[in-house]
Amino acid sequence: MNLLKLSIQNIKTKALQTFLTVLILSLSIGLLLGVKQLNRVFENQLKQSLNGVDMVVGAKGSPLQLVLSAVLHIDNPTGNISYAEAKKIGSNRAIDVAVPVSIGDNYQGYKIVGTTTQFIDLQKAKLSEGVLFKVPFEVVIGSAVATNLNLKIGDTFSSAHGLIENAIEEHSEHPLKVVGILAPTQNVVDRLIVTDVESIWHMHEHGAAAEENHDHADGEITALLVQFKNKRALLQLPRMINETTNFQAALPKYELDKLFQMTAIATKAISWIAIAILFVSGISIFISLYRMVVDKSKELALIRTYGASRNKLILLVFTEGILIGIFSFGVGILIASLGLQAVFNAIEQTYKQQIYLLNYSQDLLELGLFTFGLIVSATAIAIIPIFTMDVSKILSNEN
Repeated sequence: MNLLKLSIQNIKTKALQTFLTVLILSLSIGLLLGVKQLNRVFENQLKQSLNGVDMVVGAKGSPLQLVLSAVLHIDNPTGNISYAEAKKIGSNRAIDVAVPVSIGDNYQGYKIVGTTTQFIDLQKAKLSEGVLFKVPFEVVIGSAVATNLNLKIGDTFSSAHGLIENAIEEHSEHPLKVVGILAPTQNVVDRLIVTDVESIWHMHEHGAAAEENHDHADGEITALLVQFKNKRALLQLPRMINETTNFQAALPKYELDKLFQMTAIATKAISWIAIAILFVSGISIFISLYRMVVDKSKELALIRTYGASRNKLILLVFTEGILIGIFSFGVGILIASLGLQAVFNAIEQTYKQQIYLLNYSQDLLELGLFTFGLIVSATAIAIIPIFTMDVSKILSNEN
């Protein structure tokens, strides 16, 4: 007796019911896997993009917005601050590295960051081609910028005012020249155009100021990215800046933890809904197998008369349940993969950031054990009538 063939034949006789069971089960598996992976990818991507920045100093406003705009480059800045005043903070003996960032322009949606070459080191990025910028209007571009805009060393382009793509307020009088391309980092710097901070100041000068060769002593920046010499400064310096200056100091890790706590509520809600659907799928599998055992009791009794043991009948039911589980699990992985790819494509279109899947073998193992544990439990209940089956009585009643 070929159990696999018999199980497939049984499944074919109730195609619609099996289809609905597989659909519900695979949707819940896909939803659980997708939400878990999406959550891990975002947390990993955001934490990786911090690159050891301990503190951000910027204009008063929302500290989370300051971190999202100055470190992760996914929000609008809170305002500008005096570079001269920021440098005084950067000279504090507790600070190891202080890097200015000035943002406010873009090229075809990719943000332009005015800074120093220390920014490249802070991002742990390496040049794949060319050299670092040395004079205003020279730029180093991230790998995603180079690939998606097909820019090469020596190419020039005009930036546009604002953080979103537009061709109305172009700085065509100050073309930017590509002198370096960074190697891929899977980090925020991949989608940035980096130049000297003076490039930003020159591009925004108008009238007489643009003609003067002044030293930009009154220049402004968006924020100062800070690394401490030791973590003890975390306890004192942010409070000192917030209480005694017109700036605000934000701690990126603390702000991101708050963000993750807020998003975790939605993630848990979706996960619990998916688990509830998974349990409904388990009940559906139980009903399907139980009805098969009860409705086909005559066929099962006949199989017994041909020498099949009770264990063979039990294996027949288990095979059918496992087949439904394997097929549903495969479809669920496919649904999760397609859904994640669609989300990643939408993010790339909106934020110009490429997102990569993490290794989710551990998630697959955990979800697989949970799913098949549920199926085995449902099947174990469904086979109870086999233990009480009276073969002679069933066959005599049928005759």
